[in-house]
Amino acid sequence: MMTSKDSCQFKYQKPFLSAFKPLISAIESLATPKRMLLASALAGLLVSGCQSTTTNDLTGSSTPYQTSTRPTSDRNLDQQEIARVRTSLAAQYIRKNELDTAQRQLEKAFAADSRYAPAYDMMGVLLQQEGSRINLEKADQYFKKAIALDKDFEQAHNNYGVYLSQMKRYKEAAAQFEIAGAALGYEGRIGALENLGRTYLQLDDHPAAAKAFLRALDGNRNSIIAHIELVDLLLEQQRVQQAQRLYDETLILVQGQGISPRLLLQGIKIAAAQNNKTTRQQLAQQLLSAYPLSDEAKQLKTWLNNPEAPWK
Repeated sequence: MMTSKDSCQFKYQKPFLSAFKPLISAIESLATPKRMLLASALAGLLVSGCQSTTTNDLTGSSTPYQTSTRPTSDRNLDQQEIARVRTSLAAQYIRKNELDTAQRQLEKAFAADSRYAPAYDMMGVLLQQEGSRINLEKADQYFKKAIALDKDFEQAHNNYGVYLSQMKRYKEAAAQFEIAGAALGYEGRIGALENLGRTYLQLDDHPAAAKAFLRALDGNRNSIIAHIELVDLLLEQQRVQQAQRLYDETLILVQGQGISPRLLLQGIKIAAAQNNKTTRQQLAQQLLSAYPLSDEAKQLKTWLNNPEAPWK
């Protein structure tokens, strides 16, 4: 649903951005050696808060894409630093949904370095976030351009996969997630594998989905997404004991965050499969009380009316 070596989550507020606008203009007016030094210093300030971004959902409320400002070659470094700073600023504006301002920053990044792959990836993200038919069509070409400029830009592969999933081009999306998920050392790799598993679910290829989620767990045993999806897949195969173990691990991982309707329904299914009426009734009451309008509550009501029927 989604890092350095390749991305940053930009957390600075608007006053921070405004403070640096005069400096950026001054940088561009300086001679090349001074401009390179100042641009490098500014870029260091802007991207000093790098951390990983996990994709919790392909198109959900959490940020599904990741952002990068890493250099891609030994081209003119002063111009590349300017492109990097502009792309960093654009990422911050995108996160605040100031898309027009973000686009202006990216246009200046292209003017500074027309072969800076992260700027093309960021423009794809921007156009995808805007969401109109015309801009969604344009986004495809920007993601492709980023990958063409840097075929090892794993983050662009992940972001393009998110875009392709949104467009329901699931086979193409799976290919992009597979590339990002196989890149050892890429900090967004686990999120790419989670995305890969969910894409295979959309393709109704449950064995492939299970393999992707298991790979995610191998890389990070704390992957909540992989735990939850694998519980359902194990229940489909009637591997109840294994589902129970993973479910118990999941409850530990989400401790203090509240239990979701999906987890409650999974617990009900496991209890029903084990003929544990007490636990099933407790969880059913909790689900119907806390989430009466949820899809999970509707499924439960349907099943309670016909316990012999399979879960839908």
